Amino acid sequence: MTSSAPGVDLQGRSPWSVLPPLCLGFFMIMVDTTIVNIAVPTLQDVFDADLVTVGWVNSAYLLTFAVLLLVTGRLGDRFGPRPVFVAGLVVFTGASLACGLAGSVEVLIAARAVQGIGGALMTPQTMAMITRVFPAQKRGAALGVWGSVAGVATITGPVLGGVIVETIGWEWIFYVNIPVGVVALWLSLTRLPALPTHARTFDVPGVVLSVVGLSLLVFGLQEGPSYGWATIVGPVTVPLVIGAGILVSAAFLLWQRHRGDDALLPLRLFTHRNFSLANVAGAAVSFAMTGIFFPFTLYLQQVLGLSPLHAALVGLPGSLISGVVAPFAGRLSDRVAGKWVVATGFSVLAVSIGILATQVQPDVAVWRLVVPMLGFGVGTGLVFSPLGNLATTGLDQSTAGAGAGAFNTNRQVGGVIGSAVVVALLTSRLAVTMPAAASDAAAGLPAELRAPFVDGFRQAAAAGLGAAGGGFDVPAGVPPEVAEQLRAAAQSAAGAGFAAAAGQTLGFTVLVLLLGAACAFAMRGGRPQHTAPAPDADVRAAVG
Repeated sequence: MTSSAPGVDLQGRSPWSVLPPLCLGFFMIMVDTTIVNIAVPTLQDVFDADLVTVGWVNSAYLLTFAVLLLVTGRLGDRFGPRPVFVAGLVVFTGASLACGLAGSVEVLIAARAVQGIGGALMTPQTMAMITRVFPAQKRGAALGVWGSVAGVATITGPVLGGVIVETIGWEWIFYVNIPVGVVALWLSLTRLPALPTHARTFDVPGVVLSVVGLSLLVFGLQEGPSYGWATIVGPVTVPLVIGAGILVSAAFLLWQRHRGDDALLPLRLFTHRNFSLANVAGAAVSFAMTGIFFPFTLYLQQVLGLSPLHAALVGLPGSLISGVVAPFAGRLSDRVAGKWVVATGFSVLAVSIGILATQVQPDVAVWRLVVPMLGFGVGTGLVFSPLGNLATTGLDQSTAGAGAGAFNTNRQVGGVIGSAVVVALLTSRLAVTMPAAASDAAAGLPAELRAPFVDGFRQAAAAGLGAAGGGFDVPAGVPPEVAEQLRAAAQSAAGAGFAAAAGQTLGFTVLVLLLGAACAFAMRGGRPQHTAPAPDADVRAAVG
């Protein structure tokens, strides 16, 4: 039986006994970041709401989840990972019930925001508990299992959501969390150990500055495309909100420096080279994953004409491979320098997405897209869990929760930045590729229709993603054979233009993945070793 880390009493159980509740909770959190996307058209019909309003069903969850991770990570250090995780599980499961029972879109959005709070309470505790319970030589294997959960959950959300919405109804995308949450709660109360806590004063000003700064920054980046990066209401603009978020976040960092070890985010964490580089790499992989799936999913549905469920299935084999590879990668990082495992993963990701970018064509066979997505699955499996192991290297008992909170916050913010940048990049590329594709397609049209045809696509592309496929309206009075020719040319131009823009956007994410690889190469080598917990007069046994 594998022994636990020094100072941890599992009452004779293996440390592996803590993984089932942690992984079940983490699985629900990760699935619920994507499962709602597939139900957006259904929710529009059910609640008679516009796309922007329904978009907040997902945005509210991601916003509260991202901005609270720093705070909840420190709560785990202060009160212990077990009670904070259990509290988050109760909140998340109860909010899931409220989501399913919601009678209006406003209630659903509010319940999703509460669900995000529950997710934020749980997530840092999963990493912190693994870091503190498992001995250093077994920690990579445990984080490998934890990482495989993220890999499987990434694609389970869209696939499971598609099946549920098409069969038993949208409410069940939330109701399915209830039995899982109840089982996870029972396992948490019976399997998770009480760990030492640290009786320090809580950094209330730091909490306020952190939440306000991250809320402004995440809101501005997340919702910027919806407002065209311009006015939100009255004199308030997206750049103003983002700028305010940056200023408040800078004030937060200055305050943290002043607070020292009592800070919400002790800045001494970043004196550990691997921790700092792992945070950058974590943001890079989240940025790239968002950058891959957003244009790729639109391409599969708008250009290849796949249903949402079939589009989700394209990535299923790669996600399953990620779930298989991650535990082995975690074990490997216990035996060799984890930096090489992560660097290999980033390299495989960069090559796979580079190949995928060349295959994104209007008439490509779907299997040619599945093959590089298999490489994507291998790469994410190699990156996720060893990177978490490297991030926690050198953290002691008193900062494990804060470190996990910082790492997960940076991953989430990286994804938010990735979403904003990719939408902006895809939109800008469409303004170039759509008119170019329309010009090529117009070559076979009657001369008098060529210029209006290209202008129609230019105006549609300039109007943004929602109108980019609109292209050219057939003028009244055109002979049927010419109308048919125009429609065929418009379909060809829309497919070729969008495919070109999507491919170029995917190519950009390769650069971000190479940044992650550079961070991995720059890390210190050697097998991961964690600093033994130092004696601390403030440490006391957690109760309950």
